[in-house]
Amino acid sequence: MLECVPNVSEGRRREVIEELAAACGGPLLDVHVDPDHNRSVFTIAADAAEEVEAAAVRLAEAVARTVDRSWRDGVHPRLGALDVVPFVALSGTPEARASAVRTAQYFAGWLGDTVDVPTFLYDEADPQERPLPHLRRDAFVRRMPDYGPGEPHPKLGATAVGARPPLVAINCELDRDDVDLARRIADDVRERGGGLPGVRALGFELSSPRRAQVSLNVTDLEATGVEEACAEVARAARAEGADVARIELVGLMPRAALEECSPAFRRRAGLGEEQTIEGRRGRR
Repeated sequence: MLECVPNVSEGRRREVIEELAAACGGPLLDVHVDPDHNRSVFTIAADAAEEVEAAAVRLAEAVARTVDRSWRDGVHPRLGALDVVPFVALSGTPEARASAVRTAQYFAGWLGDTVDVPTFLYDEADPQERPLPHLRRDAFVRRMPDYGPGEPHPKLGATAVGARPPLVAINCELDRDDVDLARRIADDVRERGGGLPGVRALGFELSSPRRAQVSLNVTDLEATGVEEACAEVARAARAEGADVARIELVGLMPRAALEECSPAFRRRAGLGEEQTIEGRRGRR
């Protein structure tokens, strides 16, 4: 099974999000909408890579039709309207990973050539395997696009296209509106800051609940589990007199990652079989 998890810089116009979801068709398993981030995460999966590729193409075409300049607003960093398009080999076999790389590179080339959106490859799709955070830092400054024009599209910006192993994106909302605290905690728990291996983290201020958030990407699920990452955020928050008020999964997670979580954590985070890729796929 191949998964694709496009992140679109649109989380506020409901009618547009519904049009984008309809464009994905049958392989669409989930849409996670975040107005504060102004971001929607689409989970697409199918047994045939061609089905996933076709759904990603239809979504990109719909983004090009419906986007307006509001995609630039939101607390999450972004390169463009269709911001990130990772292709994920769920089985992890060499054949599956090679298929994910081929699909990612084809999609990136199509987007650059057909829609004139500059595309940057990252992780396993990139011959140099440069990670997404480096891409965001270097795009158009120290690195030119792999496909498409050499400057951002005037309407759509640019897109990062990757091939990677499964990851889990999960948000820990703090019990107070202290973005500096959220950023300190993010720096404490992320691998780059000497924290947990395979964890990326950012601190954001949320306007709608007037709280701060630590947003996590757990990228190496064998090195660090989802529950462990959230527990470390809670530990760091409590050390400064705060706590985690709410845990929110972004999109879906592999069943194996859910099985590593304790029953208490599952209840607190609202996680069950319905929040797994396999569970949602089996329902179709």
